Amino acid sequence: MTAPQPTIVATSGGHRAAARTMVEFNALVHHAVELSGVHGRRPRVCYVGTAIGDAEHFAARMADAARVAGFDLTPLKLFPMPNVEDVEGTVLDHDVVWVMGGSVANLLAVWRVHGLDGIMRRAWQAGVVLSGVSAGSICWFQGGTTDSYGPELRPVTDGLGLLPYGNGVHYDSDEGRRPLIHRLVAEGTLPQAHCSDDGVGLVYRGTELVEAVTEVPGKGAYRVTRDGDKAVEERIEPRMLPGV
Repeated sequence: MTAPQPTIVATSGGHRAAARTMVEFNALVHHAVELSGVHGRRPRVCYVGTAIGDAEHFAARMADAARVAGFDLTPLKLFPMPNVEDVEGTVLDHDVVWVMGGSVANLLAVWRVHGLDGIMRRAWQAGVVLSGVSAGSICWFQGGTTDSYGPELRPVTDGLGLLPYGNGVHYDSDEGRRPLIHRLVAEGTLPQAHCSDDGVGLVYRGTELVEAVTEVPGKGAYRVTRDGDKAVEERIEPRMLPGV
């Protein structure tokens, strides 16, 4: 079973601290799985940790989170070499791809070396739900703001471009991101940008933003557009997801 249309869930959340494991999947991950349409078997989730260098400790935490959630999880690793013979077949065999945060600049470079940029596009077109947090959100867009190059935020403009927008993550928790997104949109470096507070996800069918959802009360999503030489921000009220 795959999603009936190409689907992306781009988030600034999806994880939470847990009592018996280090991390649990929060409502945003469960919503991505729900949108895949899987039923009658355990959902298959492909976890991609390229942005944090395929850190083994976090792959183990994701495996624990998947076990608690009742998902079958496969880590796709690219360091020091791909851990599977058929990377494209592995991705296409899953219901959901969940991409971890970290360095979006490094993620994009490594994915392109291994042809994963094209593989992700084909998976998206085939109905595999593409999703992720932070760098795992920005990567699907034309670009966004990143600390990939150091503590001072800088633009990244060479995203995969599946979604023809800019993307702002951690919009309420990193004070530098909102003004930088506004400047980049106002000057035309980024197109219209869609942004998310921590705990919020943006749901796309094809390239259309169809809904904002949240796992944390009181949070928001935002559309930033260009008006002359200024940026205009519009709040999008997200729908509260049921608790997990």
